[in-house]
Amino acid sequence: MNSTDTDIKLETKLVGSIEGDFFIPSYQRGYRWGTDEVNRLLDDVYTNGTKNYCLQPIVVRKDRERYELIDGQQRLTTLYLIYRYMHSSSGGFLDEPKFSLKYETREKSEDFLSSIDVNRKEENIDFWFICNAYETIEKWFTCKDKKSTLTNINKFFDENVKIIWYEVGENEDAVALFTRLNIGKIPLTSAELVKAMFLSRENDESMETEKQEEIALQWDTIEKELHNDSLWYFLTNHVNLNYQTRIDLILDLIANKPSIIKDKYYTFFFFDELKKNGSLDDIWKSIQHTFLILKDWYENHDLYHKIGYLIASGANTLIDILGLSQGKTKSEFKAELNKYIRNSIKINSNYADLSYEKTTDYAKISRLLLLFNVESVCQIDGQTQRFPFNQFKYKNSDRVMWSLEHIHAQQSEGMQKQEQWKEWLKLHLASVEAVDKNNTNLIEEMQRAIDKPKLERDEFESIQEKVIGILSLQGNREYLHSIANLALLNTSNNAALNNSTFDVKRNSIVDMDKAGQYIPFCTKMVFLKYYTPSAKNQLHFWGQPDRIAYIENINRVLDEYLSEKIAVEKETE
Repeated sequence: MNSTDTDIKLETKLVGSIEGDFFIPSYQRGYRWGTDEVNRLLDDVYTNGTKNYCLQPIVVRKDRERYELIDGQQRLTTLYLIYRYMHSSSGGFLDEPKFSLKYETREKSEDFLSSIDVNRKEENIDFWFICNAYETIEKWFTCKDKKSTLTNINKFFDENVKIIWYEVGENEDAVALFTRLNIGKIPLTSAELVKAMFLSRENDESMETEKQEEIALQWDTIEKELHNDSLWYFLTNHVNLNYQTRIDLILDLIANKPSIIKDKYYTFFFFDELKKNGSLDDIWKSIQHTFLILKDWYENHDLYHKIGYLIASGANTLIDILGLSQGKTKSEFKAELNKYIRNSIKINSNYADLSYEKTTDYAKISRLLLLFNVESVCQIDGQTQRFPFNQFKYKNSDRVMWSLEHIHAQQSEGMQKQEQWKEWLKLHLASVEAVDKNNTNLIEEMQRAIDKPKLERDEFESIQEKVIGILSLQGNREYLHSIANLALLNTSNNAALNNSTFDVKRNSIVDMDKAGQYIPFCTKMVFLKYYTPSAKNQLHFWGQPDRIAYIENINRVLDEYLSEKIAVEKETE
């Protein structure tokens, strides 16, 4: 634990109780809030009314009898100006600000704050921003019932509106901290504030230094373990997180923070209230206990796959599942998870009626195939294999986007340019040569079209029809948009590949696999013809035997969850 960790004083203060002399050092710029920021602060306070409301942190360092203001100058100056206006406009009935602002290098600004002389507005840039803010405050109050609004805002400041008071020790490097918070744009997070709550030099229980050091070590251990991507992406779908630290996830869970809440410090406020009504030791035990529950789920083979699927599919959130687990034995918990999984893929019609072309069906098929992939890996003998949620969700700091792709395509969706048509022909040339090498006329026609300076749509579509005829088995075309002809693939911008026949996609999947790219288990099995009996296996085609075998495997693997069996095809080829 750093020596400065226990030098922190952390609390929430009502705005009306802010007192003292605040010193703004030379490394800070002047006041720069504009009309929008001032109006937003007043609107937030006014709209919130008598409900508790908390402004962002003010970071200070005690310097003898005054406070060095490290972060929060803009907010504190605006509050000062609001108090100045309310005092003046009420004829002195409402109090002046109980705090003062002094500047290391801007002595004129300090004097100007005391007078707010609009005639000097153009004298320098600091005066201009201070005057503009004061005029904005005046205009804001004028647009309302001025008398009652003055009284209400003053009352809200005294009873409802708080600031987070973050006071660091005298030995803290103020310039380095200011740089981190402002220049580096790395603000104090809820996690940092909660941690400071445990390590503060003035917490309510006067926690012993030895216990604080233990908490600091355990805190860092939890954070380190959550940086195991296999654990992290089992728990969450977030990739580009708004979390600065991953332990925020645990704290948000305990605070039961709804995803729609945008309040940056919602979780800290929750723990601040807990602290007032309970012991810090109990709060820390709750954090540890919650983390150990999540880790136990991760290490349990069945729970890992059931919970991982529900989160990855978007059927349930981690908060939902944690709530579901409360007060249940492990077997009861698993039974509840199974019920949620069944509901996630339950449909009101027949599974065979689901179609790629129906917008409402797309998500249902995607979820069903994700479950097929997860359960297929889960059911591998020996329980040594685990579905890699981290690879499924994450690649090179970006969310991996999966789409439903036709295993065998017979259309030209999204192919509008001759470069795409030529690319499609290039992709299919090798397959035509492999399947029908004696068809020299078509092979030569494809090559001429590829080499043409300008390829017309009609010519491409004529050749495409011949190629698809060779690389497709004859039979019923109704299967094309059904589950039997769909698999999960990484979204590709290559329209030519997306619209390719089975053999071309198979070659592409093999190349991707050789290059070490992640391919969902069942997608790989489809293109390696794993499901099709060898007696009926035709390497270059995706036909009725393949589709029937594919659906039979889905029915077998998902037997516990399907509300009815997925029908297999009846046509004869």
